[in-house]
Amino acid sequence: MPPVDSPAILQVLPALNAGGVERGTLEIAAAIAEAGFRPLVASAGGRLVPRLEALGARHVTLALDGKSPLALWRNAAALRGLIAAEGVRIVHARSRFPAWPALWAARRAGARFVTTYHGTYNENFPGKRRYNSVMARGERVIAISRFIADLVRERHGVEPARIRLIPRGVDTALFDPAAVEPSRLAALRAAWGVPRDRPVLLLPARISRWKGQGVLLEALARLPSPRPFALLLGDVGRGAYAAELRARAAALGLGADIAMPGHTDDLPAAFLLADLALHCSTDAEAFGRGVIEAQAMARPVIAADLGGPRETVRHGETGWLVPPGDADALAGAIARALALPAAERAAIGARAQAEVRAHYTTQAMQRATLAVYRELLP
Repeated sequence: MPPVDSPAILQVLPALNAGGVERGTLEIAAAIAEAGFRPLVASAGGRLVPRLEALGARHVTLALDGKSPLALWRNAAALRGLIAAEGVRIVHARSRFPAWPALWAARRAGARFVTTYHGTYNENFPGKRRYNSVMARGERVIAISRFIADLVRERHGVEPARIRLIPRGVDTALFDPAAVEPSRLAALRAAWGVPRDRPVLLLPARISRWKGQGVLLEALARLPSPRPFALLLGDVGRGAYAAELRARAAALGLGADIAMPGHTDDLPAAFLLADLALHCSTDAEAFGRGVIEAQAMARPVIAADLGGPRETVRHGETGWLVPPGDADALAGAIARALALPAAERAAIGARAQAEVRAHYTTQAMQRATLAVYRELLP
């Protein structure tokens, strides 16, 4: 544990369940502790809290997942007290609603304020740009891709001197094909009913309309039988869209061609079950961590040609890009990729893996984030 008098760095986010923001919070908490600072995280809690605390971080439970005006003021007061009590030197906000009270509390308490601009943040009603703007108000604004760095400059007028480009990273010790025991593959195959006699497609994404599971179903229906088997892997949320997808799959005659097993804690093994990994988002992803996780496992990726994946997939060399929302184009890309000799697909996966290990590792992300903190510490 870091000394009690070492500088404390506080990360704030709504909750600690599944997701790229949450995983990034844990990874940076581990780096903060390793660097000799004291890592604090404030959120409404969630299933990742025990894992966070095992890294040496302290979790403080606050109602940061609410969105009422009263919650804003209560959270600002609570965070200001926490900053003062713990000697917090830097507050790092990772989501819009908790970022507002974190900004106010940091200013009142004299702490430095950092943000990570994690999303594209739509502006579909009046006042939304102002609401989103809190993520551009950090003394340092971490952009998770060149796409996001450009968006922050153009949308919010943030000067380049405040922006730090830090792509998301993948843990290459965890996402390593050599580290996955065959028993883990066998367990997932049996649990999910994955056939051995057909190619397997994997779409690792929260079950949400914009993540493109519906596009994949339409593409799958355009492929001749026997079709590839598709795994739509991710949290189902409230479940209404998952039910809609199941109904659509039945209507398309795909009942025996898909599985929706929900969340898994063994994503590396899930990737190894797949012949191809897919990214089908219809809105621009700020980065697309699932893409580099697949590539780290040497899986060829077909990704929607927008947002962050344009930076991590080189068309025809480390994967393929297709127009977003185009089921015909996706079906054609799947068919062409599966028609390639296995050795050629493996070579594409190997090139992608090499690029991830060179440019998109957790360690690189941690080092760059600690450098941002050190810029702001005396």
